[in-house]
Amino acid sequence: MDSAGGTADDTIRRTLKLVFGLVPIVAGLDKFTDLLVQWDKYLAPPIAHLLPMTPRFFMHLVGIIEIVAGVGVLLTPWTRLFAWIVALWLLGIAVNLVIGGYYDIAVRDIVMAISAFCLARLSASGVTRQTFVAPGTAAP
Repeated sequence: MDSAGGTADDTIRRTLKLVFGLVPIVAGLDKFTDLLVQWDKYLAPPIAHLLPMTPRFFMHLVGIIEIVAGVGVLLTPWTRLFAWIVALWLLGIAVNLVIGGYYDIAVRDIVMAISAFCLARLSASGVTRQTFVAPGTAAP
């Protein structure tokens, strides 16, 4: 048990849930303001040429998807599903970054994807997992 009365897994899960809820929401909102960075500069030119829209408009769509994914992780009972979506999304971003030559940022996104996969594994259909303890046995 940790000091808050939960298990270490619960603490890790809650922390990852906050991270993968808030970070996509903030990044998604910033796709509309570019306060943190001009996001469309990270869109690999070969990918940008395939798009039937401007890179700026594409980033707005990306922002909407990121906001929905973050809200899904943070505020819905489907944290596990949305954590998988965030993880796969981050891997897709990493592929784009590798194509664009941003290897250092791609590594960061791959590590974040692994962490989002961990959140998905620690989450059980949106509710905290509970371990069944048979009568007369010791708790794990």
